[in-house]
Amino acid sequence: MNDYIIRMAKSEDAGAIAQIYRPYILETAVTFEYEEVDAGTFCRRMKKVQKQFPWLVCEMDQRIVGYAYCSEFMERAAYAWDCECSVYIDKNYHRRGIAGALYERLFELVKEQGYFNIYALITYPNESSEALHKKFGFIRVGIYPNTGYKLGKWWDLQVMVKTLRSFDEIPQTPRPIGEIYD
Repeated sequence: MNDYIIRMAKSEDAGAIAQIYRPYILETAVTFEYEEVDAGTFCRRMKKVQKQFPWLVCEMDQRIVGYAYCSEFMERAAYAWDCECSVYIDKNYHRRGIAGALYERLFELVKEQGYFNIYALITYPNESSEALHKKFGFIRVGIYPNTGYKLGKWWDLQVMVKTLRSFDEIPQTPRPIGEIYD
């Protein structure tokens, strides 16, 4: 892979992030969103996520070529030690190790924050995403059949999980990302 920088996303990155996400919305069932998401909406999403979780970007060739973030998995208090991850790469930069580099750093950060489980919700089938997650130690825990309707057909949703720490530990409340990364 060429030289790259992985850093925390900033509000001024929202436009580039929206452009990366756009073809996933319009051309694939990777995301179940139907409508394009503009930079302003992404900026608001990022601010909400970054109150607690990391949202990373990868810069290469003097542009943002991918992003990854974790977010709340479920809202009930007992799920406080779980999070959900997502990664999106510019279609011109696939197969260069960018998703792996983003995930490696992302998972380090959420482990340091105090999270125990990371969940990935993947449109099924999606062999490349499944392979990426397996590479990072995710295991399949279930499939929700016919969960999303997009592009003229029903899609299943695969749930995978990666465990970050021993369940013998007494959990402490996960720290906000701002406490460990400035």
